[in-house]
Amino acid sequence: MTAPLKIRRALISVSDKTGLAGQAARLRSHGADLISTGGTSKALKDAGLPVSDVADLTGFPEMMDGRVKTLHPAVHGGLLFLRDNPAHVADARTHAIAPIDLIYVNLYPFEATVASGADFETCIENIDIGGPAMLRAAAKNYAFVACCTDTGDVDAVLAELDANGEISQTTLRRLAAKTYARTGAYDAAISGWFANQNDETAPDWAAIGGRLKQSLRYGENPHQKAAFYVTGDKRPGVATARQLQGKELSYNNINDTDAAYELIGELGAGTPAVAIIKHANPCGVALGTDIITAYRAALACDPTSAFGGIVALNRPLDEAAAMVISEVFTEVVIAPGADAAAEAVFAKKKNLRLLITDGLPDPAASGIFAKTVAGGFLLQDRDGGRITAADLKVVTRRAPTPQELEDLIFAWRVAKHVKSNTIVYAKDGVTAGIGAGQMSRIDAARVAARKAEDAQGSAGWPAPRTRGCVAASDAFFPFADGLIQAASAGATAIIQPGGSIRDDEVIAAADDAGLAMVFTGMRHFRH
Repeated sequence: MTAPLKIRRALISVSDKTGLAGQAARLRSHGADLISTGGTSKALKDAGLPVSDVADLTGFPEMMDGRVKTLHPAVHGGLLFLRDNPAHVADARTHAIAPIDLIYVNLYPFEATVASGADFETCIENIDIGGPAMLRAAAKNYAFVACCTDTGDVDAVLAELDANGEISQTTLRRLAAKTYARTGAYDAAISGWFANQNDETAPDWAAIGGRLKQSLRYGENPHQKAAFYVTGDKRPGVATARQLQGKELSYNNINDTDAAYELIGELGAGTPAVAIIKHANPCGVALGTDIITAYRAALACDPTSAFGGIVALNRPLDEAAAMVISEVFTEVVIAPGADAAAEAVFAKKKNLRLLITDGLPDPAASGIFAKTVAGGFLLQDRDGGRITAADLKVVTRRAPTPQELEDLIFAWRVAKHVKSNTIVYAKDGVTAGIGAGQMSRIDAARVAARKAEDAQGSAGWPAPRTRGCVAASDAFFPFADGLIQAASAGATAIIQPGGSIRDDEVIAAADDAGLAMVFTGMRHFRH
């Protein structure tokens, strides 16, 4: 069995030099000689630490604007040779190659460079070549080399050195595994960016990478293991939000909060808006003159389902809104800001998580959506489809009124974020009933109508809010029955993609019922 590792020689080459001098000094205190490159070498020397330049090791200066400096047998031989293989040891002795016991490389900041909006050439120059090559070589020879890809790895190594004077094989194997994951994620970011630059929608190979943000207690169910990884995409949402209070988010919290905030982004920042989500589906969405009005209207759509749900707002929270929201048990509230008084209100609700973002997600921005299947995964663009009034085609004898038109577009934007098949009833910028995830469109229309009747009973209204509403269907009506069901619920106008072989039959049914109907020419399936 390979013995624990003592660190006698360490090669350090980092772009992020946070804490570098202190860590290097501690490595020196454990007897490690330091080797470094370029700016890292200068930083160590400026800190008063003795350090050898890689150029002295290889006999070659850094060249080609630093593109070539560590790609040399003196470096890779020191990382790769097996210390317990006599032939390797003999080769190392013959060619004056000394072992390197630790490597610390945090890669050129390619992901951050892309996220900053840098131009093509700048992104190219921030692709690290020597760093991944050294790390992968060291990780292959993990039994004899400690691989550190970030400051946390170095801290872990130093803690073990402080405790034992050496690094265990268990730690070395863990560091090696992390190294390959890090370089894999790095290459995934580069390959994905390159494919995007080349307008390749289906490259021959695809890779996805991410960094652990949170180990989760369990997944969708307690018997499933789970973790939350982030890609570095700066899109406002659950992955980039700051959690101000409450216990850790669960798998289902994260999934539902993402759905909630993507929907609220769809509605924009123009008019105060609230979306309440349960099991990744909206149970109530509303526009209002202020957040409180919008929240109460959204809650009234389905107060039973809203219990224990996720609330997303498109405006910063104030104390008054926080007081109203806190009246109902809520798992998560996510908003683009909250004042101190609002935070104080929620602080009394220890089980409520408050997430704050730096803005709203752009519903039209490009992005990738991934879904695993047995033996593979599916990739597609994020659904960035947007419809305005100018895009609509009136197909019935009656055109929608201006108010119906506003409600049709609102209902359509909500339907985009509901699991298929769906029918969404809406009136005056408020959902009146939502039928989500049904196997048939007529069932979705029935469920949405039943939800509206339940809301009527809860609120004591004289009639369901579907009377005089509009209806949105995420895909075409394959038969007229779904449209007839919507009309019987009280809908006066319909928005749907069109494109069924029975469109003429459906249009005729709409005309017979006196409905206005518009086609979008765009479908919004969501599975």
